[in-house]
Amino acid sequence: MNWEVVFYSLPSGKQPVLAWLAEQSPEVRASFAHLFELLERNGTAMGEPHVKPLGKKLYELRVNGRDGTYRTLYFAATGRRFVMVHGFQKKTRKHPRPS
Repeated sequence: MNWEVVFYSLPSGKQPVLAWLAEQSPEVRASFAHLFELLERNGTAMGEPHVKPLGKKLYELRVNGRDGTYRTLYFAATGRRFVMVHGFQKKTRKHPRPS
């Protein structure tokens, strides 16, 4: 049984990750689409260089494009779903850790 990639929706119905992806280059969108398919097929067995854990239950999906480095943050939910919650272009070397 495969996993499913879903996108977090705000109460307004807006899906922040999809809105962010729509603003990216076709190359970045295609790279993420490919990684979403791999994630659905491989589930939690998918690891680096595409997936990196950030904490106990939070992960990042990683894309390196010609014009920068891009990430989407996600977690695994019940029902074999990965919920994409945030997308951004990485501009620093390390993620800030909560204090």
